[in-house]
Order: sequence, then structure tokens, then C-alpha cells
Amino acid sequence: MSSFKLDLKKKRIREFFSTFKLKSKHKDKEINEIREEILENGMVYIQMKLPVDRITKKFEDSLKEKIQQYIHADIHEATETDIERIMNLYNKAWLTTNTPFRPITIDSLIKIFEDPDTIFLIAKVDGIDAGFVILSFEDGDNELGIIEALGVIPSFQRKGLGTVIGMAAWNYCKEKGVKELRCEVYKDNNVSYKFIKWIGFEEFGKNVYFREDFINEEESEYW
Repeated sequence: MSSFKLDLKKKRIREFFSTFKLKSKHKDKEINEIREEILENGMVYIQMKLPVDRITKKFEDSLKEKIQQYIHADIHEATETDIERIMNLYNKAWLTTNTPFRPITIDSLIKIFEDPDTIFLIAKVDGIDAGFVILSFEDGDNELGIIEALGVIPSFQRKGLGTVIGMAAWNYCKEKGVKELRCEVYKDNNVSYKFIKWIGFEEFGKNVYFREDFINEEESEYW
């Protein structure tokens, strides 16, 4: 991972630990218990991978057959003028996941967008912004593609749009010569984990993020 992406990831994790938020469905007591557990044990993310050579037409057709309602979407690479739309999609999509949540900001997205090895794809259904994916490329000649984030707004969830966006993402990666796709999913986000497994990804490890990895002694009094 480039130093730029690592610094950005650290910044976002630091922000999360300093202003912990969960969905409103949690009671205050539950929020405090979950917060203390994460602060003590860290944020655990499951690492997933999918070799691109497994993504054949037959593989894609088999996924389409499993979708009860195949949804057609206009998916295109986003430009800088689309960043606010991506922010709105990101924040709406994450509200329904079982993942500790901190709204993403325009400034953070601009920094991600300006990385030359990162692209955004945005999906519209019947003229409505419905989902997105953020991809980055690593390991020299783009041999490794990372799905940094993939989200669908609540009104289009469970309709096959996530799979459609996933296929658009890996077809984009195949055109770039990527040999393997990877992503991370928060350990308690069971819906996303099952979806990622369903579209062919396999678990290969875990990453644990602790707040002390990203703060210095001067900052510690504010945590």
C-alpha cells in the first residue's frame, strides 16, 4: 500500500476512534458496551480475495441466474463533479450496515479521488443515483485491485444491484490487467460478508486496527 493510502486510512481510523458512532437502533448501554469492546480489542476486518481468472462469462451468468430480480443500471466512471453524489450514496448506504459508522466528508473523498491509482464508479437506476464502488490498484502494473468500498442505498438493496456493481468493478479491473481482487469487511457486518462470499470471494486473513497504532502521546489525552 502506498504511503498516501496508508496515511489516509490511518486518518479515517483515527477519526472513527475519536468520534465513535453506531446506528440509532442501538440503545445507549449497548453502544457503550460495543464501544468499549472495540477500543479494547480493536476493529477486526476480514480480508477477502478473488482471482480474476475465475471471473469467466460462465461465472457471471451463474450469478445472474441466482438473482431473483436482475436490475439494469447505468454505471460509469465518476468525475470530480460527482464527488458530492458519491458522498451522499456512501453515507446513505452505510446507515443500514452493522458496521461502526462515521459519515465520510467531501474533503476525504477529494483526497481519495486525487490519488491517480483510485477510481470511483457510480450506478444510476432509472435516472436515480443508487450505488457506487471505489477501486484502487496496487503492486506495480495494477496486478492487485482493491475494492475500497461498495454501497447501495436502502431502496435498491436486495434487488441484485450490488452484484451488478460488483461485476462492473471486476470487468473494469480485467481491462486494467488486474490478476486478483481484494476487499475487507468488518467482522460483524454479516450481510456484507455473506454477499461478498456469494459473489465468489474467499477469506484469507484478518486485519485488526487499534487506536494506539494511530495516535501519539500528545494526542492520547483526548481519546
